[in-house]
Amino acid sequence: MSVSAEVLARAPLEQLQSEVDTMTSPRPRSNVRPLSPMPDYVEHRNGVNEVGKLSAEAVVREYEAAVKEIEALGTELQLAAKNCEAMVAGVHEMIAEIKEFAAGYRDQGKRFFLQIEAVSLMTTEVRDTCEALKKKIATDTLSN
Repeated sequence: MSVSAEVLARAPLEQLQSEVDTMTSPRPRSNVRPLSPMPDYVEHRNGVNEVGKLSAEAVVREYEAAVKEIEALGTELQLAAKNCEAMVAGVHEMIAEIKEFAAGYRDQGKRFFLQIEAVSLMTTEVRDTCEALKKKIATDTLSN
């Protein structure tokens, strides 16, 4: 008697039925994803056996999954490029504002410079006038 025949002879029928049911019942598998349709760019050739078809489908599906990830990366890069372009445009606007502000600040500095020099010239003129007036008064007082 073979080993499998001995096991069958010793096992109760209910236990065997339970084990068969367990082995044949569909179990959720976490690492198996549902099959996506085959891509449009491939089709089976005539005469390929079932194993060849399934193997080819499995390979092309893996490649297609990788392509989808690559395309998603491209989409992310496009979004990042748009964000960079917006940031660069913002920087250019800010640089223009900074240049405008700097030019205004420079003009204000020039105005203060000219005002201070004008006041300085006026002060010198007032001093010179005062000195001349003092001398005139002194000369007029001495001559009288």
